[in-house]
Amino acid sequence: MSRKKKVGRRQKILICVSAAALVGGIAIATTGTSQASSACEGLSTALKNNQKFIADQQAKPDAQSAARIANRQAVIKEIQLKQRASGCAEGGDAAAGAPPAAEQPPAGGGSGAQDPSGSAQPPASDDPPASGAPPAGDGDVVCPGDTVTLSGEGGAPAASSGEFPIGTKLKVTNLDNDKSTTVSVTAPSGSCALLNNAAFEEVREEGKNLIRRARIERVG
Repeated sequence: MSRKKKVGRRQKILICVSAAALVGGIAIATTGTSQASSACEGLSTALKNNQKFIADQQAKPDAQSAARIANRQAVIKEIQLKQRASGCAEGGDAAAGAPPAAEQPPAGGGSGAQDPSGSAQPPASDDPPASGAPPAGDGDVVCPGDTVTLSGEGGAPAASSGEFPIGTKLKVTNLDNDKSTTVSVTAPSGSCALLNNAAFEEVREEGKNLIRRARIERVG
């Protein structure tokens, strides 16, 4: 009788340990998926905002519409590249193939615990621009990894933004030539920071209409 009790206790212990490991694996997979889903939703929102801007320009064109549309199309291509790198589906959610990768840590030893976050967050391609940015900043770094282009609008140096209200002061630095400009947000747009012609000229690289490595700071 005592032998059967011991065997029964061992089976119960093994069942409890297996259940705990299963719950832990599910929690890790859920966390990784939610982080990827949040990043995908942000990219999807930015894409829709830019597409809406283009549609509005096409519906009510003016002398600058062609330049604005060309610039927004360049921004859309950049967003789509980030979506593919992040494994985002068309609806903005993380690709359904991401969670299974979270089931592999048990076979990988100690370092396997890092695999779920790595598989759910491929936007590592976006990190280098942001990592080199903050050290010499004058304000709070915002929208890390975002590209900056021009709106095609004239007037004194200014910016439009879909992230910050009118009156906000932003400092935009082109990390490829170390040129920077500080401007006020004067209108809404579908980007974190969209510079008008005068402001973009202050940070432009010759022959380029898109800043791929930019640091955007909120300074006021």
